[in-house]
Amino acid sequence: MKTVEEIRRDFPILSLKVNGRPLVYLDNAASSQKPIQVLNAYCRFCESRYANVHRGVHTLAETATGDYEEARKTLADLVQADARGVVFTRGTTESINLVAQSYGRKFIKHGQAILMTPMEHHANLVPWQVLARAVGAELRFWPLNQDGTLDMVEGRKLLDARVAMVAVAHVSNVLGTINPVREIVEMAHRVGAKVLVDGAQAAPHMPVNLSEIGADFYAFSGHKMCGSTGIGVLYGRPEILEDMDPFMTGGEMIREVWLDHATWNEIPHKFEAGTPPITEAISIAAAARYLQEIGMDWIHAHDTMLTARAWELLAAEPGVTLYGPAGERGALVTFNVAGVHPHDLAALLDRDGIAIRAGHHCAQPLHRWLGVQATARASFYLYNTPEEVDALLEGVRAAKKVLQLV
Repeated sequence: MKTVEEIRRDFPILSLKVNGRPLVYLDNAASSQKPIQVLNAYCRFCESRYANVHRGVHTLAETATGDYEEARKTLADLVQADARGVVFTRGTTESINLVAQSYGRKFIKHGQAILMTPMEHHANLVPWQVLARAVGAELRFWPLNQDGTLDMVEGRKLLDARVAMVAVAHVSNVLGTINPVREIVEMAHRVGAKVLVDGAQAAPHMPVNLSEIGADFYAFSGHKMCGSTGIGVLYGRPEILEDMDPFMTGGEMIREVWLDHATWNEIPHKFEAGTPPITEAISIAAAARYLQEIGMDWIHAHDTMLTARAWELLAAEPGVTLYGPAGERGALVTFNVAGVHPHDLAALLDRDGIAIRAGHHCAQPLHRWLGVQATARASFYLYNTPEEVDALLEGVRAAKKVLQLV
């Protein structure tokens, strides 16, 4: 088992200095850094194995196809799912749009309802708004408790036979709330509704077992789990994917084409039109293997320790307001400092080499619910240390002094 110090040596960028200070990277909920194992896998593939995949009969084409399809199996293994249901997309956003368009336009009817929560990332809100307008469906929103958890009692009242789809984040990218997705899936299936889970903030940080969760769709992104940008995963139950229409059309997703019609390829290729993200798939597979070697249970425990430390330290700091549940939560803390705009705080922390995120985090409705326009967010991952959490607190204190708040 690697120590955190050994893990950090796997990430070349962590040796950088920013403004003369060692980099303290606490923006992992936006995008994580990449270990040398992922960078090497990407380069080796490009240097010695690259070709376009499928249909080619020459050696490189067959080798690249084998690597690409093996990547699919690797991602299926990461979330304990059937590889036939693993569709490579450009990221969580495209995955959700694929479901909204390919499943929603075909199966969600006028007068039915789509149930979401106010904590959803715009990527799991706006596609359903567009679909609802297109088909005449109703949008419903699961109420939140004061601490940012789901009000399960009131939510049950909204989950009736008119609900065709429940779209919910596994972990909120603002509140850190870990939603009871398995319970939600069971509730939804009892009334005949399908469930899409946005796993962008969960799959990189904790064990995910889709055979236990039972979600109809689950989406996550490579760049948040030590892989490259431009690649994501949509898992869909194979029997549902079989009944869906393609999201995009063109090469690869077809079986046969005539001048006036075409038939579709088998799943999951039916949803991968054109040349797929081949090198990116190699990257995300290498990232998945790296995380599995470290151990998802260890990563979850490490993230939980860091997050609890950050919450405890910031909660004790005068003038700091924290958002979300105080107990079990995802690997982030979102907060504000009285008298300091989040953007100013992020800029002052950057002077000390500390990278955080500031803004509405693509969750404007949630910020309206919180009663603020923006927040600061520090988010953690397997290579962060308790000392970096302490540096965050010291940076907050230094910012308050600069602005003469203490």
